[in-house]
Amino acid sequence: MSTNTEYIEEMIREFLPKEKGFQKTILEALNYSILVGGKRLRPLIMHETYRLFSDGPVTNDLKAMMVALEMIHSSSLVHDDLPCMDNDRFRRGKLTTWAKYESEATGVLAGDALMIYAFEVASSAYAKTKNPERLCKAIHILANKTGIYGMIGGQTVDVELTGRPMSAEELDFVFRLKTGALLESAMMIGAVLGGATLKEVEICRKIAENVGVAFQIRDDILDVSGDEATIGKPLHSDEKNNKTTYVSLYGLKKAQEDVEALTAEAIRLLDELPGDSGTLKELFTSMVSRNK
Repeated sequence: MSTNTEYIEEMIREFLPKEKGFQKTILEALNYSILVGGKRLRPLIMHETYRLFSDGPVTNDLKAMMVALEMIHSSSLVHDDLPCMDNDRFRRGKLTTWAKYESEATGVLAGDALMIYAFEVASSAYAKTKNPERLCKAIHILANKTGIYGMIGGQTVDVELTGRPMSAEELDFVFRLKTGALLESAMMIGAVLGGATLKEVEICRKIAENVGVAFQIRDDILDVSGDEATIGKPLHSDEKNNKTTYVSLYGLKKAQEDVEALTAEAIRLLDELPGDSGTLKELFTSMVSRNK
């Protein structure tokens, strides 16, 4: 199997609902939301982590969990773009879901539908699974890292603290949950489905945690030192919006040093795992050194 993401796009299309019936609009909005594009980083990370522990073919369990995770991620973006959140009309050069359908309510329902449908997709693998215990654990990880102890918990704190200073502890909490949680789920689920030990699953969680925090710090660095044309937004927008960032708390020099340290630790931990981690190392390095 190639390492590009075309195969992930094919997987996603396999699981999409047919656009028919009285609820056709929400089905169209669901499909639009996930097919609008993206780097498909999380399912790619899950697949590459699985390959560390299993040299067998891609199972239906893995396919279903890869697609489910990407649906969860897409649902979060649909909600982020809503007028009550970031009020964005465009993402990746295309209309966001609520803007496409000229309805905030449709945007809310499309995000909800994607999140629920993700678990329908994940649980559908039970019919043919050879490892029900692994699949059950994988679905539990996905739910935990999506909900109040994961992505949604981090997003809630981020929204509550908008417009006022954050402490270092609060910012760290948001970084680790809002972005890091789904990255953790990608690696942990890949490891579980591949047959990893409990210790190996925890190593995977720690790797993803480090990469997730480094990824967010890199975002903050780009806001003060990136190229406006490349990142697609004015520099110092966080400062103008009175937003606490890693750079505002610790300075640019320490922020850059911490990205390097977190990345180095993630790479070191990867070397403790079996299998060929070359693709994951390249992927993580590109994520934390990106220019946009």
